[in-house]
Amino acid sequence: MTPTLTQPAAPAPRATAVDVDAAELVRVRDLSRVFDVSKPWLNRMIEREPRKLLKAVSDVSFSINKRETLALVGESGSGKSTVAKMVVGLLRPTSGQVRIDGLDMWAGGDLTALRRRIQMIFQDPYASLNPRWRVDAIIADPIVAFGISTDRAEIEHRVGELLRLVGLDPLDGRKYPHEFSGGQRQRICIARALSSNPEFLVCDEPTSALDVSVQAQILNFMRDLQDQLGLTYLFISHNLAVVRHMANRIGVMYLGRVVELAPTQDIFRQPQHPYTRMLLDAVPDLAMSGRPRKMVEGEIPNPIDPPTGCTFHPRCPLAFDRCKREVPIALKTGFDRSVACHAVEEARG
Repeated sequence: MTPTLTQPAAPAPRATAVDVDAAELVRVRDLSRVFDVSKPWLNRMIEREPRKLLKAVSDVSFSINKRETLALVGESGSGKSTVAKMVVGLLRPTSGQVRIDGLDMWAGGDLTALRRRIQMIFQDPYASLNPRWRVDAIIADPIVAFGISTDRAEIEHRVGELLRLVGLDPLDGRKYPHEFSGGQRQRICIARALSSNPEFLVCDEPTSALDVSVQAQILNFMRDLQDQLGLTYLFISHNLAVVRHMANRIGVMYLGRVVELAPTQDIFRQPQHPYTRMLLDAVPDLAMSGRPRKMVEGEIPNPIDPPTGCTFHPRCPLAFDRCKREVPIALKTGFDRSVACHAVEEARG
């Protein structure tokens, strides 16, 4: 029997942050990852240097409902991609928990069936495709690896169906990745990700390597696919203009921590954390509203030796003494909204 794509009879409405009846698919709790970047033991002994630990992610928590898109944004080095790799199972967390549809990703046991439901779209479409494989072999690889089908005719039909779904011709399967444009290569990556019939896609800056016009095409295509196939997205980006188009909720990360988590419209209408305001001020004001804007100042600190207390305090215009001493805890500031900031807690900003 020829496998077919799972499609609802009619497009369902996109899950929103206020949809309290939506089923939870992904739950991340207190996720942390520490990398040992020390020199070899003998070098440390001779040079009398201590171990150096890099805290890439610290106590990150969030959940994603089915058919919903959660975006993680922040500057380079904020820990977004590290979170993504831990969620899909490419990187083991130092502590914390990742549960997909109630199953613990790191509890042990056979998780083949669970991993089949999760796929990842990488940042560089050319680097993530094997240049020596034809496109049809690339797309068929998850089908074979997960044992979805072993019949050659069925696999060929499935690959052709996926190529049509992403706007390419089945005959394109005979070509190699270098014969396509950047946007077409990203469509091939999406077709490969869809080949195992996943429910959850982690998209790690899937459009940052593409031209602006091609970015819009890919983003619109991904939204259409979500409505058509009922997909759930974790969307990683440093571009707030992109996630405004894609996400139901946004988590803002800074130096390994989520500093603000809120519905997309709330983030853009009334940002609470000073870092979120700084990121929004960096987005071009195409409407020419005349709103006062503050340029991004300073650079993200060294994660090996981060500032004490709130790691954002050296760059924060609202910082006071408490910020230098205490790490802020995420506080609920509304329905489905939280922010980790002493200045917000004390109504200073």
